[in-house]
Amino acid sequence: MSLAVDLRRTVAQRAVARAWPLLLPVPAALAAWLGVTQPRVAVALVLVAAVVVTVALRPAVAAYALIVVTPLTAGIDRGSAIPVLRPNEAVAALVGAGLVLRWLVRVREGDRLRLRLSQIEWSLLAMAVASSVLPLLFMALRQRPVTSDDLLYALVMWKFGAVYLIVRVSIRTETQVRQCIRLSIGVAGVVAVIAILQALNLMHVRSILATYFVPNGNVGALANPRGGSTLALPAAVADLMIYNLALLVGLSRRTRRPRVLACFGVLFVIAAVSAGEFSSALGLVIGAVVAAIVVRRPRMLLLGLPLGALAALVAWPIIAVRLTGFGTASGLPESWQGRLRNLQSYFWPQLTDPGNVLLGVRPSARVVVPSQATGYVWIESGYTWLVWGGGVLLLLAFVWFVWASTRHARVVSRARHDAVGAAATGLLVGVVVMTVLMLFDPHLTYRGAADALFILAALAQTGRGNGSPPAVAAANPEEAVAT
Repeated sequence: MSLAVDLRRTVAQRAVARAWPLLLPVPAALAAWLGVTQPRVAVALVLVAAVVVTVALRPAVAAYALIVVTPLTAGIDRGSAIPVLRPNEAVAALVGAGLVLRWLVRVREGDRLRLRLSQIEWSLLAMAVASSVLPLLFMALRQRPVTSDDLLYALVMWKFGAVYLIVRVSIRTETQVRQCIRLSIGVAGVVAVIAILQALNLMHVRSILATYFVPNGNVGALANPRGGSTLALPAAVADLMIYNLALLVGLSRRTRRPRVLACFGVLFVIAAVSAGEFSSALGLVIGAVVAAIVVRRPRMLLLGLPLGALAALVAWPIIAVRLTGFGTASGLPESWQGRLRNLQSYFWPQLTDPGNVLLGVRPSARVVVPSQATGYVWIESGYTWLVWGGGVLLLLAFVWFVWASTRHARVVSRARHDAVGAAATGLLVGVVVMTVLMLFDPHLTYRGAADALFILAALAQTGRGNGSPPAVAAANPEEAVAT
């Protein structure tokens, strides 16, 4: 029976191999017609095909492309540069198509799909479902109108899940992880330089950013002495700097270029301070402490004093402006008072309903307020956002993700001193910092920074099959069992 099946399969494959050249005139004619009538469309299709085929042949390119493109384009509003999507989302769609094409070819060759989810992956799936499917279902049952804003926000965690999946399936070796980390640090350096120049209003950077990198269409926000850079969000820039600073610490355990790492470290600290966010300064301190504990080098914290002084000196014009906010009658900056007023006026009253706390209000994390410069008021409290968007279920899924990520990252970061260990160090620091800063804002979904965090989650699991990474098991059997 099996011989007959194999014979039929062989005959079918030979028939396809002989027939496909006959179909070539069709795409050739279509390409010629587009080249004459729509040259821009033809060029775009050629580029799309080139990217898809390249990724299908070299899957690691998918992760490299996301790591490079996302921090440099995440601040471009959706639809302003290309229709419907942000540029980094379009790149994710293209490289994802390349990976799907590769998978289809391998399935045709007899490869089987082996789906074994880790605790981190189960928690990501739980967050995606709890922030989209369940709240939309509950809204329908309670007969609440579902808006386009709800649908867009319902896709947020799925988008980050797709970024995670692309990196997870495309990166397979420690060498590839090292290349990903190098690209991440290099691109973060570019973002850092732009953020510092923007915050200090040097070299006309603000006017250059005004062409595309306008925060939610509010051009006036660029006048503030804060480094939003190509993410168009200062707090996200600071998060990105902290995550990459943790990668530097992870690499420092095994590097031949400590001076290069030190230079990038200084740049990242100054850029994080240039964000002009008090919560980011807190995150920087927490990240430094956690990183020093992970690599078991508490003396590294002593370097933080002169480094912090240098960052404060360079970014003093930004710090001085922020300190003037405490000169109000209440002693609190107006931005802090406005944040509290918004929560008390638009969000917390609806969460007094036990049903809303249990099931969530709606996926959309903003309400329309015409008096605001952007036309909206956003939820400026991460844990309020969790309960608002998905109720207790989303909150529990988030706790699961934090627990699974820190548990895995702690073991790998201490047991491995290679690139995977550095990625685990970045993940551990990133999750801890993000969890604390969620008290102030929904850092879990900050564009650019959240992508980097989920990419680190994928890189930190490289080499992991159904169990712990082999290198971890060999280095520390007792801790390996714990994973």
